[in-house]
Amino acid sequence: MRKMMWFAIGFAVACAVSILLFTGFWMVVSAVFCLLGAIAFCFVKTNPGRRIAAALFGCTVAFLWVWCFHTFYLQDAKELDGKTVSTVFTANDYSYDTDYGVAVDGSIIICGKSYQMKAYIPEGEHLVPGDKTEGSFRLRYTSFGGSKDPTYHQGKGIFLLGYCQSITRTTKASSQQLRYFPQDLRQKILSLLDSVFPEDTVGLARALLLGDKTQLRYEDNRSFQISGISHVIAVSGMHVAILFSFLYPLCGKRPVIAVLIAIPILFLFSAVAGFTPSIVRACIMQSLMILALLVKREYDPPTALSFSVLALLVANPMTILNVGFQLSVACMAGIFLFYAPIRDYLLDKRRLGAYGNKSRKGRVGTAIAGSIAMTLSASIFTLPLCAFHFGIVSIIGPITNLFVLWLVTLSFYGIIAVCIVGAIWLPLGQITGWIFAWPMRLVSAIADAFAGAPLAAVYTDSIYVTLWLFFTYVLLCAMYLRKGKDSKPTAAAVAVGLILAILFSWGEARLDMTRVTVLNVGQGQSILLQSGNSRYLVDCGTEDGNSADVVANYLHSRGIFRLEGIILTHYDSDHAGDLADLLTQIEVDCLLLPDTMDENGLRQEIEAACSDKIIWIREDTRVQMNPGWINLYVAENPGNDNESSMCALFHSENCDILITGDRSTAGERALLEKAELPQLELLIAGHHGASDATGRELLLKTRPAAVAISCGESKYGHPADSVLRRLQEFGCSVYRTDQMGTIIFRG
Repeated sequence: MRKMMWFAIGFAVACAVSILLFTGFWMVVSAVFCLLGAIAFCFVKTNPGRRIAAALFGCTVAFLWVWCFHTFYLQDAKELDGKTVSTVFTANDYSYDTDYGVAVDGSIIICGKSYQMKAYIPEGEHLVPGDKTEGSFRLRYTSFGGSKDPTYHQGKGIFLLGYCQSITRTTKASSQQLRYFPQDLRQKILSLLDSVFPEDTVGLARALLLGDKTQLRYEDNRSFQISGISHVIAVSGMHVAILFSFLYPLCGKRPVIAVLIAIPILFLFSAVAGFTPSIVRACIMQSLMILALLVKREYDPPTALSFSVLALLVANPMTILNVGFQLSVACMAGIFLFYAPIRDYLLDKRRLGAYGNKSRKGRVGTAIAGSIAMTLSASIFTLPLCAFHFGIVSIIGPITNLFVLWLVTLSFYGIIAVCIVGAIWLPLGQITGWIFAWPMRLVSAIADAFAGAPLAAVYTDSIYVTLWLFFTYVLLCAMYLRKGKDSKPTAAAVAVGLILAILFSWGEARLDMTRVTVLNVGQGQSILLQSGNSRYLVDCGTEDGNSADVVANYLHSRGIFRLEGIILTHYDSDHAGDLADLLTQIEVDCLLLPDTMDENGLRQEIEAACSDKIIWIREDTRVQMNPGWINLYVAENPGNDNESSMCALFHSENCDILITGDRSTAGERALLEKAELPQLELLIAGHHGASDATGRELLLKTRPAAVAISCGESKYGHPADSVLRRLQEFGCSVYRTDQMGTIIFRG
């Protein structure tokens, strides 16, 4: 049976390699070479030879399957990338509001093939499952080979994004269809949760039960990340295991009844939660375990995991790129390989096993050893994935999990009970919801407490932390090969390496007297100005709403937990949208805000959050730094447009940097008329490199040696080719965050 495991490993590796590296022709060539290698190893009559042969056969099948998937299925969608087509879109779920308008998942038919598509439709349009919209959509291909970078949607089977240009007609679903029962049930459950739980816990209840984070507070989500328990609010195999441990005893622990009742309920839960890869993987494995008991066959967890991986990758090879899938498989692999050795190590008589297994202390020690072993083994492979995808390594995570996992189980059961009671009689459901809100509050309180501990997490924004992580895994591999004989020296080396990584990270950021950091926040802007011990942040926003995380990770990785001030140029969301969230993660002495109008409500949100720290800038102002200063220039006619952007001129030790916000050439001209600008060492391109900014007059006057463009993937085409040609004409060195990531200028 383990041959399937090696076949699945080869299949998964080939899927990743073919998707990330190869084109169609090379997939076929690779399949041929793998097949020849597999045949050759079939003649090696040893266990390693058989395993390699099975893995190479898996690679062969995967290369051919991915080639077929691309050639015969995805090619038609790829050819429509960037084109506007008239089509009929069928909604498969309920629409919801986003920063880009109303979004809804559904499908369209192209060349006789059905493709899953996420559509963005005009505000005011709301669709339910089964609704059909006829109109024109500008399509974007989400996988590799399109005109723009691939997106995470491909890992969910969504290969097209459709931006609605016009709607001809919308046909409402005639009646509730059985195929949309899971989506309807999910909507009713979320509505019920909103009705029965107190306002401060409803967001966590939605996240714990169904992984819906739309109402979860940013600071709670951040605390869960830092404290290492974010997996409890991303519905995964753990939730399936908790649900099954509740259902199986109700079935009398009889496999026949479990097959008839428990397995269908598990897959219904999976459907309601959205058929995420991690849930489907867990449901398949639980089903195989019950079926093995039913037919009285041995259940082999690695083989079951392999089968579930194969099933998911055959359905959609791009699932290999799904973060949830990677974490789920890595978690199970770590548990299979390392749970027993870690548990046995902890239960040695010199450690927790000293109490004996039959005494009360012994039972407690055994339970603690099992919990620690489960957490550590699950983290061995998931930790580097979290570091890569999220930039956070939670040091305190194993301890946090020890304290909260039992509470999460209790809360999960409680939420289910509240839903059942609330569906029968709402007032009783509200009483039950009030009761079970307390364990959820305790979960949040524990997460906040551990997240606030010194050095609860480190961040891969620092190269030193990345090197420490690599160094740690090299040592762990060496210890594993030596069968744990040098565990104490390894632990000491890891601890010393971590201390050195932190010292270097914090110290390196303080070596330069002047430093300007243009943070890579995508299509947005956030710039850190440092002079001596003074630190000011200019703007904090991005179109996709992740700049608070980017800024907080960067600051914390450099040991910066306090800023003298934050300056906003204006209130567009890509400049100010994440300020309120950032203020929950970093201490700030003051906010220097322009007294201009605001259409999107961000000004009012910031005022409500921290009115005592706001300094309104109504006239040109100099902010003193140590050493140096920042001159702030307000607009002559403050309104709510880009020309109202407040400009900032940063001067430190003969180094001059200018930030103009989103001002166009007209706004730059107004700035030149009122301010005596020096020759610049660095200019931050206006309006993310838009064609109507960073004009000739400003360049002639300031003659910047370098220009930084804070930009990301943009529907507006920033930076414009005309601006890039203009900067080249003036001999400016150009640095772009979309190409280079975060950019640091040292003075």
